[in-house]
Amino acid sequence: MELDFEKENGLIPAIVQDDSSDEVLMLGFMNREALERTRATGLVTFYSRSRQKLWTKGESSGQKLLLRELRVDCDQDALLVRVELSGSAVCHEGYRSCFFRRIEKDGETAVIAERVFSPAELYGEGKKP
Repeated sequence: MELDFEKENGLIPAIVQDDSSDEVLMLGFMNREALERTRATGLVTFYSRSRQKLWTKGESSGQKLLLRELRVDCDQDALLVRVELSGSAVCHEGYRSCFFRRIEKDGETAVIAERVFSPAELYGEGKKP
């Protein structure tokens, strides 16, 4: 099987889903090297578009994603990464899932989840992972 990394400049979207609850936790991007490292180590690794480098989820926070299963879509250009979360949350803003806001009918957003950790305490004031 050959994944299609060429549609998005060498990257494919990787939807991260909790293996036990089916909750969608986040969306990241992988290049070939990130996918190979994920498969080799069992720790989910992404390619950071902003930092232009590989990063393994949980390097600074300890909130690691343990690979349980990889699935590929019908066009072979997107991944579903089923994981076990080793910590309490995935989102760098302190929520279990990065999808903690709902768009309301008026177009405004509403927070629909509880924060499970303080980003300032985990990463330091004013820092983002």
